[in-house]
Order: sequence, then C-alpha cells, then structure tokens
Amino acid sequence: MKIIYLNSVDSTQTYLKSHLKDKTLTPPCAISADVQTSGIGSRDNSWIGLKGNLFLSFCIKTSQMPSDLKLESASIYYAYILKEVLKEYGSKVWLKWPNDFYIEKSKIGGMITHIVGDILVCGVGLNLVSSPKGFKKLDIEILKSDLLEKYFDYLEKKPLWKQVFSKYKLEFDLSRDFQTHSYKNKVSLKEASLNDDGSIMIDDERIYSLR
Repeated sequence: MKIIYLNSVDSTQTYLKSHLKDKTLTPPCAISADVQTSGIGSRDNSWIGLKGNLFLSFCIKTSQMPSDLKLESASIYYAYILKEVLKEYGSKVWLKWPNDFYIEKSKIGGMITHIVGDILVCGVGLNLVSSPKGFKKLDIEILKSDLLEKYFDYLEKKPLWKQVFSKYKLEFDLSRDFQTHSYKNKVSLKEASLNDDGSIMIDDERIYSLR
C-alpha cells in the first residue's frame, strides 16, 4: 500500500477521489494528513480535524477484496481489523455497530466506505491525541506511521470475512446500549439481531450500514 503523507488537506476523502478520477493515483494507495480542515463524517456530517489525530483515506480494487466479503459488509470488516490492531497495542477500543470506534461509552472515531466505479474507498477519522467536546481520544499513545504500517500489513493478508465476523459478533452486545440510524430514523440496538453479512434485524426491518 502506497501511503502519501500530507501536512494539511481539506479532506483526505475528497483528495483521494479527485486523484483517482484524474488517474494521478491508482489503487491500492492511501492518503494521511496531519490536519484536515473539511473532513467528512458519517451521513455527510463534518468530522472535526484537530491537529495530530488520524485522518486517513485509502482505496483498493473491489476485485482485491477477500473472496467472501460482500460490499455491504465492508465497513465492519475494515473497521474491525483496525480495532484489532489497536487492541494489540493495548487499547480497550471497541467497535459499535457498524463502524464507530468507542472507548467505554464515548466515540473516538469512525469509518465510512464508498464505491467509486470498481474501487472501494475507505475514510477513517480517529482521535489519537485530542478530542472535541463530547468525544474522547484513544487510550494509548501510538505513532500514526506504526499504526498504518501494521494495519495495511494485516489487510494485505486478506483475512476472510467469516474469520473477522466470528470475532466481531462476540463484541456486538456492547452496541445494545446505543442507537443507530435506519433508513427512516434512529432506532435502538437493544433488541437487534445480527445477521451473517453484518446487517441487523429490528422489528422485521433489515438494516445495513448506511456508510
């Protein structure tokens, strides 16, 4: 994975998509910035870009994804692997369904995924060193370069979805104290059942990650 480090950018996601469009960058590649001025969060919300936190976007060809990974499962897959890497460094971070990073009851980051033609683009925001009001930061100290190197090493091994999901479903109960967005409104995860593709069922409605 080629990683391009920038001092500052409006959005790593916008930057990457723009360069993919004009073919000055090709997958697999990643953009990381020290400062992000107009970050994109879930449901097109902004993600506040405090200096020193992780602002990352990376892309791969969908044909290079694990053979059993469906596109609708991609957010959980790539987010959970990053969570596992952080755990190896000693963090108590966990993954709230489907792709938000939490320490205890507070959000510290998240991941969004998009399809651009035959390319999967993933965007990550993670509070490594500081957090805005209402959020927390990571509970360990880690160099971004070390984190990204280990994360992309894991991705290159292409663990199967079923291997990742078998671990994630053991953690899913932690999400039950929270809400998520269905296609119409916010819904409680308290009575949600988790399907094998990572979607959930609530009151006979099947809900996939909207990110």
